[in-house]
Amino acid sequence: MIQAKIVGAGGYGGVGITELLLKHPHVNIATLVSLSDTGRRMSDVFPHLRGFCDQTILSPEDPAANQAHDLVIFSTPDRVGMQTAAAEIEKGAKIIDYSGDFRFNTPERYTHYANFLGKNPTHDAPELLSATQYGLPELHALTTDQQLVGNPGCFAVSCILALAPAVQAGIVDLTSIICDCKTGISGAGKKPSPGFHYPNRYDNMNAYRLSGHQHMVEIEQELGLLCDQELQITFTAQAVPVCRGIMSVCYANLNQTRLDELLEIYRTFYPSNGFIRVQDANQPASIADVRGTNYCNLTVDIDQRTQRLRIVSHIDNLMKGQAGNALQVLNHLYGFDPDTALNQPGQYP
Repeated sequence: MIQAKIVGAGGYGGVGITELLLKHPHVNIATLVSLSDTGRRMSDVFPHLRGFCDQTILSPEDPAANQAHDLVIFSTPDRVGMQTAAAEIEKGAKIIDYSGDFRFNTPERYTHYANFLGKNPTHDAPELLSATQYGLPELHALTTDQQLVGNPGCFAVSCILALAPAVQAGIVDLTSIICDCKTGISGAGKKPSPGFHYPNRYDNMNAYRLSGHQHMVEIEQELGLLCDQELQITFTAQAVPVCRGIMSVCYANLNQTRLDELLEIYRTFYPSNGFIRVQDANQPASIADVRGTNYCNLTVDIDQRTQRLRIVSHIDNLMKGQAGNALQVLNHLYGFDPDTALNQPGQYP
């Protein structure tokens, strides 16, 4: 049985992976750690876990929190993982980090990302970057030899999965890519802020970070690897008054490609037994179809008037965009079936 530690257990990402691991037959949640809610039971913080996870949340300084674990999941803000991952690896742990600390293989790429957030652009553990892997299993082979994985950003997951088959096939103008993305407010995390106060969010929507969103760096990195060249995209993030879910509509000028050919490219790229479901525009699609699941639904379409690629990507930002993808990564790291504890439909309505 794998002994896991969740750092940042008191947040949305922490409770999300807790919920999933409670159903995993090969993982035991050994330790919960958080700066907030220290000393409280997990089920007191999240009452829906009463009787399922009643463990006490420990502080990072607690000796019990610093014992060796097989797996450490950092559901923490940027710069936490980079300061403590090396010590966990030294104790033999595999690491999955939710933040941007280990999504990039070079200090320069991390600096580019950090600048968009206005954070310290210097990575505190640059020696680890060459060993990290970007944790999107649909694009990167994750094996039991891998020890350090950077879980992708939620917007990045939705856009990369939407565009990867077309970019790899070389059927789009790489200078014309546009990602128009809308997210539910849970993407801002659990900590209250004026911008996400209920009266400000209800019946309201807005675009933000128009000067550049940090997830854009991941999208350009991963798509660039598929076409073996640098590229730049236009990316717009928008907050809409729903709790969870991301809808990204991705556009690009298309070379002469028929819709049936395009669908075949996507269905070949994504095997039917995976977490990506490809459909045409005749099938209805909405956030409700993926809520609470690790699936990404892609509506593949061509605007016939303009010969422009149009891919509509739906994910649950807290699942395929965070905890669900992390569990998918975990399954690969330990050689389990990829859908272990993930093969479930959403809830309706």
